[in-house]
Amino acid sequence: MTTPSDLALVPFVSVDHMMGLVHHIGIEQMLIDLAAEIEADFKRWELFDKTPRVASHSPVGVIELMPTSDGEMYGFKYVNGHPKNTREGLQTVTAFGLLADVNTGYPKLLTEMTILTALRTAAMSALAAKYLAPKGARTMAMIGNGAQSEFQCLAFKAICGIDTVRLYDVDPKATLKCATNLRGTGLTVVSCDSGESAMEGAEIITTCTADKQYATILTDNMVGSGVHINAIGGDCPGKTELAAPILHRSEIFVEYPPQTRVEGEIQQLDTDHPVTELWQVMTGAAEGRRDARQITLFDSVGFAIEDFSALRYVHRAIQGTRFFTNLDMLADPDDPRDLFGMVARAAPGAVG
Repeated sequence: MTTPSDLALVPFVSVDHMMGLVHHIGIEQMLIDLAAEIEADFKRWELFDKTPRVASHSPVGVIELMPTSDGEMYGFKYVNGHPKNTREGLQTVTAFGLLADVNTGYPKLLTEMTILTALRTAAMSALAAKYLAPKGARTMAMIGNGAQSEFQCLAFKAICGIDTVRLYDVDPKATLKCATNLRGTGLTVVSCDSGESAMEGAEIITTCTADKQYATILTDNMVGSGVHINAIGGDCPGKTELAAPILHRSEIFVEYPPQTRVEGEIQQLDTDHPVTELWQVMTGAAEGRRDARQITLFDSVGFAIEDFSALRYVHRAIQGTRFFTNLDMLADPDDPRDLFGMVARAAPGAVG
């Protein structure tokens, strides 16, 4: 058996590795680190290739590819969204990703991204809120208590200083699951029996539901002045969570307008409805929250640059650790022009 050369090997981060890395770093620290990585990349937004994700829709879900490059490294994520999966004992969202060197095209990292996507989505939410939420906000309503909910709550605690979360889900078992998982985290957790109840005293409202349809998770009367809404459930055509009047009362912030206008809450609005790109707020080119009574809305659908940031962070974080395996992924013949010869010499009984 031929031993692969170093050039043939690509670090692979499995689910088990990722869980180990999270515990090695600490989940709240990892959320803080990911937010800082994303923020740094958003502040150099103009250097990146930008394109809406490539989506393949079916009646039951969507499969997407999310590519980008900063000219030095290239990254992409494969991700699905199938809300019906939970009824079959499967994850709604699964993902994996790859980071490569632009100069050679050689992959530098292959990693699971189901867990990593949950972490980076939560980090992105809290990062946006750092710029948009009311000053001194301490209470968040978490509407939708599925797989993403605990990550969101911990990110807002670590990055924004939230100390109380008010949980609601149409499925009480989901709320119980979330509340149980958040025990011992330092958060005050209040389980609510209605969306309206969850709103009481909340300065930040996060909506994160999975149904692939036009839905009204928040009605207009549920949203008072001065709040920040973190809308992360609406992320594909035909899937929204907010009543349209809320959008008309809000100052709307987005990642990448060409993608958000198709997939986000603002698909309900005219195509020329004004929105502000979040990277401009981070660089100081645009205003974020202007006053205490303003309603701010982060219409988040997820964008490839956020995944690029997460991939690069993981690539750096695993160095010198045991949280990866080298995979023999790349053919590396002695003579780059003799790929056939390498294959031929690998035949059983072949000589030389």
